[in-house]
Amino acid sequence: MSRFSFLLLLLFSISTMAQNVTVIPQPLKVEHGEGQFVINSRTKIIDRTIDRANAEYLQQMLQPVFVKKLEIKTSGARGIVLKTEEKLLKELGEEGYELEISKKSILITGASSKGVFYGLQTIRQLLPENLNLSQKELVLSCVRIKDKPRFSWRAFMLDEARYFKGMTQVKKILDQMALLKMNVFHWHLTDDQGWRIEIKKYPKLTSVGSYRNSTQIGGWNSSELSGKPHSGFYTQEQIKEIIAYATKRGITIIPEIEMPGHASAAIAAYPWLGTIGTIQEVPAVFGKLPDSYNVSDPLVYEFLEGVLNEVVDLFPSKIIHIGGDEVKFDAWKESEQVQKFMKEKSLTSPTDLQIYFTNKISNFIDQKNHRMMGWNEILGGNVHEWQDADDVKTTETLAKSSIIHFWKGSLDLVKDAVSKGYEIVNSHHIFTYLDYNYKSIPLEKAYSFDPIPEGLEKEYHSKILGSGCQMWSEWIPKETDLEKMVFPRLAAYAAVGWTAKERKDYSLFRTNLNFFLQYWESQGIVVAPKFEKKDFN
Repeated sequence: MSRFSFLLLLLFSISTMAQNVTVIPQPLKVEHGEGQFVINSRTKIIDRTIDRANAEYLQQMLQPVFVKKLEIKTSGARGIVLKTEEKLLKELGEEGYELEISKKSILITGASSKGVFYGLQTIRQLLPENLNLSQKELVLSCVRIKDKPRFSWRAFMLDEARYFKGMTQVKKILDQMALLKMNVFHWHLTDDQGWRIEIKKYPKLTSVGSYRNSTQIGGWNSSELSGKPHSGFYTQEQIKEIIAYATKRGITIIPEIEMPGHASAAIAAYPWLGTIGTIQEVPAVFGKLPDSYNVSDPLVYEFLEGVLNEVVDLFPSKIIHIGGDEVKFDAWKESEQVQKFMKEKSLTSPTDLQIYFTNKISNFIDQKNHRMMGWNEILGGNVHEWQDADDVKTTETLAKSSIIHFWKGSLDLVKDAVSKGYEIVNSHHIFTYLDYNYKSIPLEKAYSFDPIPEGLEKEYHSKILGSGCQMWSEWIPKETDLEKMVFPRLAAYAAVGWTAKERKDYSLFRTNLNFFLQYWESQGIVVAPKFEKKDFN
């Protein structure tokens, strides 16, 4: 390399560094200044927002450093100033913010309290990783940041139906999501192997459906069982506590209540819900199990409406995820009652029957002023190689208010959905499934994911709400197993949802990840072994 080329490369590197900051996700615009701002025990928090929630959050964040709470005031200019300005809404949206660190003050401005909260998360990452050590002062370099998310939907999904983890683990995950500016906790609460949410009208869902005698171990094709029982569920009061905890961190919780398939735990509790009539207890094995709700029986709809009434009243999210994936159609095809029902309703295929069922549920949810969301099988189409081609032919049309959660399928299926007006969350499994090992989805591949698929016409880009990463838990019985799969890839998925496409830079992301590797170590979070290291330089 010539001296001239080296100088150009050096100048380019310096210029690039000047436009970036050691934060994940990388902000939209960064401009470094000169000098520093010092936070000490006498620094005031100046709260000019609608409520004190963010000021109190900052107060709590800094308390371990100075052993005392910083004073909150409503006027003044010197200190850490939190402010909301509605005029920023058009430019930055509800979640965007402006951050200016000068020698005299720190100013965080958002169009809403959500924007101010995300500005605080940026401040948190600019501070030392471990704030639990008593220090006299904290020093921040002067900088201006203007930031907003690329997508409005930035989700993490936890499957607790297979293995119940409990409130402490959920709160730990919510804390990390907030720091990474993720805003949707997708909570998979029911499946074949367990029902984890209290429904007062149907108490057997938890007294029977939350317990199984044993669990499959050794992989998908293994016949080996653990021989150990597993159980657990959340009371409605516990769920309210978790919702309140998430809300304070800018996170919306979307509950998933699986239907019409993946329903064996509910059928074990109330056998009349099933189609085949052979389920006697909650299954110990994983995979695509044969029975589903008997969607030709009016009592099944009455049951599901009773469940959804309590779920809607409990969750303020305005969106209910109903699953809808991997329905094995043989049970319906072999049922005389179901076949008679299909003829009466002029339904020509099992997929038409599923869409008919889904629309009835969607209409009920709409009437409750909520929206239905489901995995992309609810739309029909040839999603799985194991499905019969005739079974997936459709003449029925899915309710237009539905949100389609894509996890599998071709670009043509995505184009078909958006061209018909549906909104989409893109969680393509080959990029976003956290139960896949690091060989299948290494950190760089996770970071590279674009929720807007290549080849999708620009006119449909606005139909992509964002993305989610999924922690399916069939093979993660322990909390440490879960954490090793989630961390550090959670940071990559946070960047996928927030960082502007032109601002993504994997080498910079990997460098900035050092903050989190140290922070997670200080919090007792177990990361994947290949990322465990004491020397973070």
